[in-house]
Amino acid sequence: MARVRSFWAWGYEDKFPKDDARKALAGRIGAVFGAEPQLRPLPSLEALRLPEPRYSPPVELRGFGTTDIRERATHTYGRGYRDLVRGFAGDFSAAPDWVFYPTEEAQLVALYRFCEKEAVALVPYGGGTNVVGGVEHRPEGRHRGTACVDLSRMDKVLEIDTASRAARIQAGASGPRISQQLAEQGLTLRHYPQSFELSTLGGWIATRAGGHFATLYTHIDDLVQSLRVLTPAGVIETRRLPASGAGPAPERLFLGSEGVFGIVTEAWMRVQPRPRWRASASVRFARFADGVIATRALSQSGLFPSNCRLLDEKEAMLHRVTTDGKAVLLIAFESADHPVEPWMERALSIATDLGGSCEEEPMYSTDVIYSMRPHALSSQPPPSVPPASELPDITHDAGDASTWKRSFFDAPYLQSALVSLGVVCDTFETACTWERFPELHAAVTKAVEGAMKEVCGGGILTCRFTHVYPDGPAPYYTFIAPGRAGAEVEQWTAIKRAATDTILAHGGTVTHHHAVGRVHRPWYEQERPALFEAALLATKERLDPEGIMNPGCLLPSRS
Repeated sequence: MARVRSFWAWGYEDKFPKDDARKALAGRIGAVFGAEPQLRPLPSLEALRLPEPRYSPPVELRGFGTTDIRERATHTYGRGYRDLVRGFAGDFSAAPDWVFYPTEEAQLVALYRFCEKEAVALVPYGGGTNVVGGVEHRPEGRHRGTACVDLSRMDKVLEIDTASRAARIQAGASGPRISQQLAEQGLTLRHYPQSFELSTLGGWIATRAGGHFATLYTHIDDLVQSLRVLTPAGVIETRRLPASGAGPAPERLFLGSEGVFGIVTEAWMRVQPRPRWRASASVRFARFADGVIATRALSQSGLFPSNCRLLDEKEAMLHRVTTDGKAVLLIAFESADHPVEPWMERALSIATDLGGSCEEEPMYSTDVIYSMRPHALSSQPPPSVPPASELPDITHDAGDASTWKRSFFDAPYLQSALVSLGVVCDTFETACTWERFPELHAAVTKAVEGAMKEVCGGGILTCRFTHVYPDGPAPYYTFIAPGRAGAEVEQWTAIKRAATDTILAHGGTVTHHHAVGRVHRPWYEQERPALFEAALLATKERLDPEGIMNPGCLLPSRS
């Protein structure tokens, strides 16, 4: 039986925490904040009242469209905090009028023409995991209705070039779908965002998504070889090249464009053989600041670990990696070509020379069978692990790294459960240069903790590095605070404003990998040069002359 997506919460209904898990979570929240939140009844699909569709498409479009209540509700929002709160409250007033599932570009062209003629706004929808208001369905300006385009039926790996290590993939393919098809050829894309089980290739490209890997290939940008984009003005298809110096790269125009110029329908992506050798380890630091210094040294060493994730002491406790009040640096290497022990040994040497301590032996694996270092072997047999073909295409860690990874991929489900308890909880991320980080971190901590105290009475703020570069880190913050029934969005807004204002004031970017959408647009307009905005608007005018593509996202909508 096919799994059912939640119409309001993150992910699949069968993975949403059950009442006993929610009660346990409420107990943990109560122990921290002094008052245990009460379980609220979950929203019911049967109780939803959606607005009637404002238009009727022609028969040739109805064949791949629907007005089903569940489909419209599921496609109303992304899965950011504001979206979850509104969905939990049963507010689906912004539901799209129709949801369309094209299977070929000709259907998209027909839909474009209809939307232009009838003044209908068209919003691309990948896996629905957007967290910045990038898939809002509210008519703006002259638009009299909205249409949602879901590309999930365009989900195939169409072609593989093994010599060049590239694959042509349709944009509607989800992370697991891509991995499944590439694995048949012993290949992988090696891009694992937290939204991996649901998000799509087109969504990754449109939002410049960041993957799980902390160095070298951090963004989807690094993996795109060429794109095919269907705009209202026509098709743009870029050439397949390893590199080019021929003017500005056309691919860059659509990376991060969030569907405002057109829809990516397929892309040639750089792929790799599935890794055979892996290593993982954790290093603990008495002070987060010492971990920052060690992480910088490791990021500048040229070793390029696949994971180089620093957790402050509160982040480590939140995800139950450690309870000893120490910061934790998670390090991993992998290769399809050679063993990785020397790289791990050097990385640990760097980290321990700068004040870290290894309280677990590093774990090494070949073809996913774990083995300890020869001198650390014990009488205990290695963990039983199924063959590689039966495992999801993710790294296989143990110890602290394994604990972290399980928590990492389950976190979005946890957030939905916290919303059902009335808790204000979200994340925000940035990137800055190394010399700016200490001041930025101190300022963000002060501003956000102050905002939480003012609007919520208190709260918890944690920090981790999701990605690191030779010139700077990407700090990722999580905040959790008591909510006030009916005022959660207002509380969240105050905290978000304090965080983002402070980040921009101290040299950080408005987002490292969560896109701009509608949530970040006011700050993005401060970050980007004014003349560059004018250039983007001119591009919008040329590629989307009627302004139907995702109006109000990334760019101001045309009146």
